Amino acid sequence: MRIKVFIAAFCALTLATNFALAENDTTSTSATKEENANKEFNPGAEIIEHISDAHEWHIMTLPNEKHISIPLPIILYNTKEGKLDVFMSSKFHHGEEAYKGYTLVGGGTEAQEIVYADENGKPEVDESGAFVKPLDFSITKVAVSVMIASLILLLLLFGVKRSCIKNAGKAPKGLQSLMEILILFIRDGVVIPIIGEKHYQRYLPYILTLFLFIFLCNILGLVPFFPGGVNVTGNIAVTGVLAIITFFITTFSGNKHYWKDIFNTPGVPWWLKIPIPIMPLVEFVGMFTKPFVLMVRLFANITAGHIVTLGFIFLIFIFGNTMSAGVGFGVSPVSIIFSLFISALECLVAFIQAYVFAMLSALYIGMAVHNPEEEHA
Repeated sequence: MRIKVFIAAFCALTLATNFALAENDTTSTSATKEENANKEFNPGAEIIEHISDAHEWHIMTLPNEKHISIPLPIILYNTKEGKLDVFMSSKFHHGEEAYKGYTLVGGGTEAQEIVYADENGKPEVDESGAFVKPLDFSITKVAVSVMIASLILLLLLFGVKRSCIKNAGKAPKGLQSLMEILILFIRDGVVIPIIGEKHYQRYLPYILTLFLFIFLCNILGLVPFFPGGVNVTGNIAVTGVLAIITFFITTFSGNKHYWKDIFNTPGVPWWLKIPIPIMPLVEFVGMFTKPFVLMVRLFANITAGHIVTLGFIFLIFIFGNTMSAGVGFGVSPVSIIFSLFISALECLVAFIQAYVFAMLSALYIGMAVHNPEEEHA
């Protein structure tokens, strides 16, 4: 019962904060209507800015156009001079100034990048017109959010471990009960049925870590204030790394039957394998398309959810700018209701996408370690 109350309270908090954010944005727009009358609103740029990575963590913008943000470390390797430059992103003054021969470009509908700057502080370009860039190892907003999610997950798991030791032999309570449900769900509902009784203990820690990390990042992405609101699993670099880890575990765990099924698929006519190895080539390419599907599936679904939610919220400003104030005010409740509905749906999607990623990873690993001889033994 307490778990249901906890989940309901968390979802209610997420929906309430989204409602408050939309309401505050509407109030701010009404209060500053005269100041922004001639300022064109670009919903596409605003959406891309919200879902993309950045070199600073933007908190809010005050009515006087003053930005409140958390500066992040900039780590650059200057390939021209062969040196490492380290400083904070606040030196760029939100991309308005150059510093140490570097400047920020992009923003809006384009990705934000750090490039070399000339003596006048303008971005350097090569003969083809492309920006000249240093090697960028900066700690961006997504990287910080990954660290925060990892720290929260470690604290939760070690807290549950201490609770299990302290309440040994007793019924689980509170957070321990919630985590136990998730762990048993992944173990008994995903890992054991797919990978098998013999091998599941070897891969359970990885699959469970995948599920909990993705689920936590998805939930944090729905919270519109610090330290949430970052589109971590909607960043293709993050999903790509997770997919690559699954690919390497699958590849190095493959037994002889796994490789035999790839290069000498049983039950396939010989003319599809010799002299032109059509089926072996298809199976070999399939080894790389599987992690690609993992990467794109999670990235696309989470990003689409953020875009749809922001799109409904921005309908308020679109109608408010293009039509009369009365029409904009009338659209506001409809936009907020739809955005709240999508946010509620995103709570479910956050769980489903974490589950699907963990299940497919377990499926690929299970195919690699599966041994038909063990079943008939």
